[in-house]
Amino acid sequence: MATIPITKRGAAKLKAELHKLKTVDRPWVINAIAEARAQGDLSENAEYEVAKDRQGFIEGRIQEIEGKLSACQIIDPAELNAAGRVVFGATVKLEDEDSGNMVTYQIVGEDEADIKLGLINIGSPIARALIGKEEGDSAEVQAPGGIRHYEVVAVSYI
Repeated sequence: MATIPITKRGAAKLKAELHKLKTVDRPWVINAIAEARAQGDLSENAEYEVAKDRQGFIEGRIQEIEGKLSACQIIDPAELNAAGRVVFGATVKLEDEDSGNMVTYQIVGEDEADIKLGLINIGSPIARALIGKEEGDSAEVQAPGGIRHYEVVAVSYI
């Protein structure tokens, strides 16, 4: 199985979700199933069906997170020494060469990507175009609205 890159923050977030699923959600759904069973006939018991579906979702998510955590490579961006190059975990300040707008993104793993927070997936077109670039370099990105040109203004590892 291939290793999955993830930042320390992303790994902590997955571990917290796993802990909640195991200590809060799983016991709750087990209790809900027991209460639904106590009501009698299970063939027409909607609460029982909902609880069983929820249990299946919780168990599936637990397995998914455990699998990701076992295959992940945790990277602390603060410990990176990439000599100013854009790599996984780097925070990149960009200037749109057409509009002059400035944007800042951190390149993260698939599970932690959130464009609203400036966290972009390593597999996204913009991240792939930026990998290996340095301050002052230009990157051409194939975006849904057409080709965009960005200049790398700053690269930091925080």
